[in-house]
Amino acid sequence: MQRNDSVRHVPESVLHARAPRRDQAQSLRRLFAGAQVCPLALVANPHVAFSGVMLERLTTALGTLGLNTLVVDAADTSPAAGELAALDLRACIEPLSAQVSYLAARGLPLRHVDTHGSSSAWLDRLAAAAPQVQVMLVHAGAADLARLFTHQPLRPVLLAADHPQSMTHAYAAMKLLAMRRGLMSFDLLLAAPPKQPRAAVIARRLASCAESFLGAAVREWVAIDPACDVREAPGAALLRLVSEQVRHEAAMDSDAAAAAPPWPRHTSTRAHAAVSTLN
Repeated sequence: MQRNDSVRHVPESVLHARAPRRDQAQSLRRLFAGAQVCPLALVANPHVAFSGVMLERLTTALGTLGLNTLVVDAADTSPAAGELAALDLRACIEPLSAQVSYLAARGLPLRHVDTHGSSSAWLDRLAAAAPQVQVMLVHAGAADLARLFTHQPLRPVLLAADHPQSMTHAYAAMKLLAMRRGLMSFDLLLAAPPKQPRAAVIARRLASCAESFLGAAVREWVAIDPACDVREAPGAALLRLVSEQVRHEAAMDSDAAAAAPPWPRHTSTRAHAAVSTLN
């Protein structure tokens, strides 16, 4: 059965995950002691049919690392926000397991934009409504992520699949975040069987286009089989990507956000043409 962007099956996958690696989990808990909520930005892609599987694998990996996660599902294809969202965010947060909670948030980032074009104050309210949360996994389009995270030095996680439309969209999202927020480092989740030879080729081509046309870097990439059993424990590659994500964000001093990297050089239609030939 084809999945949509809902994460309704997350409890099963989290409950069946293997116990966290003790040393890694303890190290992360020490890192998070006294720290603010760690943001993890997943860039929505309407051309990826299995975004729900990607969200499940990420929450399972975070659970395996012993972290409590709130999924903020704000993509254009996500469920609409509840009627109470404007009055009581806590009442709209749905607990899915001991380690995962979920907020249907389509439309909320744009609804809470201030006069400076930022929605970051809404994220602060959301963090206050879920004080137990250590990681806030925000699944949203690039424009909304730029509004929500106006100060954090993020490393967004791009979503893509093994066909040209999805890769073109991933590149366009990367370009928007680079231009609006000066974000120049990304990770990639690719919806494709890990042993498929084209997966590595596609990931390398996207990284090459990012470097050549934006001066940006695709740091890590992991292929996830859309047909995988979500009850399986996450693989070593996904655990490494997720643990590096949360280490990077938790250890980053918020004052570093003021030092934005240089804006990328102007890109022409050659960049989009290069990405569209990925397959």
